[in-house]
Amino acid sequence: MSAASGLIEAGVGVEQPAASAFQLFWERFREDKAAVIALITIILLVLIAIFGGPFAEHYTGHPQNSVYNSMTNDFGVPLGPTFHSDDGRFLFGADPAGRDLFVRTLYGARTSLIVGIVASGIAVAIGLVIGLLAGFFGGFLDTGLSRFSDVMLAVPQLIIAIGIVTACSTNKDGCLGGIVKPGLNVVIIVIALFSWPYIGRIVRGFTLSLREREFVEASRSLGASNLRIIRKEVLPNLLGPIIVYTTLLIPSNILFEAALSFLGLGVPSSEASWGQLLNDATTYYNVAWWLMVFPGIFLVITTLAFNLLGDGLRDALDVRADR
Repeated sequence: MSAASGLIEAGVGVEQPAASAFQLFWERFREDKAAVIALITIILLVLIAIFGGPFAEHYTGHPQNSVYNSMTNDFGVPLGPTFHSDDGRFLFGADPAGRDLFVRTLYGARTSLIVGIVASGIAVAIGLVIGLLAGFFGGFLDTGLSRFSDVMLAVPQLIIAIGIVTACSTNKDGCLGGIVKPGLNVVIIVIALFSWPYIGRIVRGFTLSLREREFVEASRSLGASNLRIIRKEVLPNLLGPIIVYTTLLIPSNILFEAALSFLGLGVPSSEASWGQLLNDATTYYNVAWWLMVFPGIFLVITTLAFNLLGDGLRDALDVRADR
């Protein structure tokens, strides 16, 4: 064997194909086992949110709002998990109204994830625009938008949210001349209203750094407009931080919705949510443990999975992390 052929077999002098940015990200991400498990858990939760409720109704034969008097005793206390009631299986027991808690818990996944994801998406859109404008243009615009964000962060969010939700829900025509209708839409808008300042400040900070970078200066020297620089140079470099902080914002907003529902100000009782189910448990928690345990487990798993995924994405997208 010649020396040249030996070098070729050893891979010396042979140009290896460069790994793409996604391949590099995936190699780093899959090393974090907790983040991978969290991603799988979130995928399962999304599937449960889409298909879980109808499947549970089909499996048990119990529509989510049907009341079964056989599942409450003579004192009105709901009965626990059973496979042999007069009305069939109640895997998680019944709620205080006699409805199937298993069915309502799986439907609650849909409501909670819709609120968390949609409200976070709206908040990210608002925060992205305000943060970009403040960070890129600076000056009086930066000062005005930054002070507005500080005011939004300083207000007592839960108290103001309770007032807005109460005002919009008690009026059958909703708020803002009927634009905001009572129900799920009010909850989503209120949560988004108080969530965007966090994203806005993060985007502003990254934009302040990016606008001084060499590639931005090069684009500006070539005559590129501000809009083109933002679209072609700044936004692509903000994608990673936005994804990371969005995954951390979603569980926060799910808990926000749960807090409103726990106080009886969330979605209507006909639309199950985990916070609402926990609210139902407050009266019977000492005699009906299942009312708090099953929705609570789902809520804890969801928030933990999103937080672990956010941590994993942050580490995988951080090229400065030591390996």
